Amino acid sequence: MEIKKQTFASDTSGRSVSGWAKALAILLAGLITAHLGVTLFLLSELGTDTFTVFIQGLSRLSGLTVGTVHVIVLCILMILMLLGTKGYVKPGTVVCAFCGGPIIDLFTWLLGGWINPQAGMALRIVSMLLGCVILSAGMSIVINSNAGTGPNDLVAVILSDKIKSVQFRWVRVGCDLFFVVLGFLLGGTVGAGTLTAVFLTGPLVQFWLPRTKKPVQAILKEDL
Repeated sequence: MEIKKQTFASDTSGRSVSGWAKALAILLAGLITAHLGVTLFLLSELGTDTFTVFIQGLSRLSGLTVGTVHVIVLCILMILMLLGTKGYVKPGTVVCAFCGGPIIDLFTWLLGGWINPQAGMALRIVSMLLGCVILSAGMSIVINSNAGTGPNDLVAVILSDKIKSVQFRWVRVGCDLFFVVLGFLLGGTVGAGTLTAVFLTGPLVQFWLPRTKKPVQAILKEDL
């Protein structure tokens, strides 16, 4: 039996102000969830997430800080997607681009005393794996909010829609591998956690997408 592939582009021009308010609230909830996962992953210090490896490499090549390079790359991606695609870049894309950092900082402040390099290895491994699961669940909520998603995550989303014959999970794995390999060649840091994220994130996001779609759709009261 052929499995129907989910597509992500959509026209939200007819969405009401109240509809956008609900969608952005759902997106923010998903963003907070996703960045809790990112924080758990980063605090384990078993490897940097895939996109950050790429940003680290560019930072070392350019001499700019990681934060500066991150903002520049996200802005460039948003501009390219606005010019080259339709139905992907939405208000939530801007929210994702600029709110992620402060959310990670908050969770790091809250959890850093318990999860750190001095913690037991078992706790760090659990934190890394749990981080991947929570990150993927949050990403699925953000995507299903239909309000936009982060520019770096949109790369896999757009390519998944363009490559009709390949499921999202494998497109995401391919994108993560690309960022990791290119970032490593540029001087970024790769660890066991990085490789775990490469092969877990895509399949986990695809696992969560249909499971978070129904409750999100019930709140929005619109077809996703």
